[in-house]
Amino acid sequence: YTAQARVAAHFSKRLSLNTLFPKRRVPAPQHRESPWHSSYCVGGRGRRLQLSALCGENGGGIWFSKSVIPNCQFRSKTARLKTFTANQLDEIKDPSGLFYILPFQKGYLVNWDVQRQVWDYLFGKEMYQVDFVDTNIIITEPYFNFSSIQESMNEILFEEYQFQAVLRVNAGALSAHRYFRDNPSELCCIIVDSGYSFTHIVPYCRSKKKKEAIIRINVGGKLLTNHLKEIISYRQLHVMDETHVINQVKEDVCYVSQDFYKDMDIAKLKGEENTVMVDYVLPDFSTIKKGFCKPREEMVLSGKYKTGEQILRLTNERFAVPEILFHPSDIGIQEMGIPEAIVYSIQNLPEEMQPHFFKNIVLTGGNTLFPGFRDRVYSEVRCLTPTDYDVSVVLPENPITYSWEGGKLISENDDFEDMIVTREDYEEHGHNICEEKFDI
Repeated sequence: YTAQARVAAHFSKRLSLNTLFPKRRVPAPQHRESPWHSSYCVGGRGRRLQLSALCGENGGGIWFSKSVIPNCQFRSKTARLKTFTANQLDEIKDPSGLFYILPFQKGYLVNWDVQRQVWDYLFGKEMYQVDFVDTNIIITEPYFNFSSIQESMNEILFEEYQFQAVLRVNAGALSAHRYFRDNPSELCCIIVDSGYSFTHIVPYCRSKKKKEAIIRINVGGKLLTNHLKEIISYRQLHVMDETHVINQVKEDVCYVSQDFYKDMDIAKLKGEENTVMVDYVLPDFSTIKKGFCKPREEMVLSGKYKTGEQILRLTNERFAVPEILFHPSDIGIQEMGIPEAIVYSIQNLPEEMQPHFFKNIVLTGGNTLFPGFRDRVYSEVRCLTPTDYDVSVVLPENPITYSWEGGKLISENDDFEDMIVTREDYEEHGHNICEEKFDI
């Protein structure tokens, strides 16, 4: 983590954020009748940010709904001088060749200018019109985050935005809370959070994480998309600048193989016998706004298409790319795959606790949506586990927003006020009170 260490050293100079970001004057709140109380839940570990206004239930700006919003800025090749923020992506007529400006690198928040502009947009009049003085916020951050980044986060939320109260927490803790609420008889679970920058394996017992067994795998959705870009660029068409398009290709056609070598043999076959092969129609953003897979009966198995469509023919790429999650060594990353990491993590715990973790494996994060992901994790963990232990792998209905739902439940708890740090607490005790209260 040499690059991250340099970033940490930079921030640890303790240059006041009042100098970097001058404090804005917040107008006195206008007391008015409102159908919601002001609490917000934000999670932003990578390229997507989840935001919700919390009322009786959490709403997403619109009551009782939630939104998944890109946590970055964009520049388009057709409008180079304009920067688009968060969900303004929808305004770009031609998203090919998008240039992403990310606040997070390697899972850590390092570009505060970009993150601040995203927050200004979300909290401002364009979207949610947050009244900071009367608003509580739940915000997620990665495990073992740099203390300098945590302090900068405290300063921005309390001193610049002046939120009423803050709860900083790991996304896995919110997911565990959601799982324990649905399964009150269970005391243990292990959260597998496979997202944009990395994958974390984190055991929780009675809602407390077992730090000695946390495992991080440096494989996430960003790496898979970049690898797919390289494969396609080498074999067919130069797409190294088409991150947005190829990410959509990955989500549309990739799947997790249950038998890698069998699927590889099928992918070598010709014609109708090759059931793995698909033809993907790339968007041109004029007549075709979004790419799609050709129906099997319309595929031209030999020769070229007579239509003007631009076609990607994908075979073993469909399952070879997600296979990196299970065998990172395929591309030279000398780390464990997800099933092996789950078993290794549980084996680091007391033996009497292990059966409870094996039967409560919870999958969260966008990568878990690959078809076949849950079945593959189950089959491999089952092979690595003693036969007298039960194994159960749970894939929530929406693994991307599962932690958000946990944050919503926490905000409704009776002890929520004991978990947060208020602005008055921060002004009196500074960063120390945050270190004491937040179990990051």
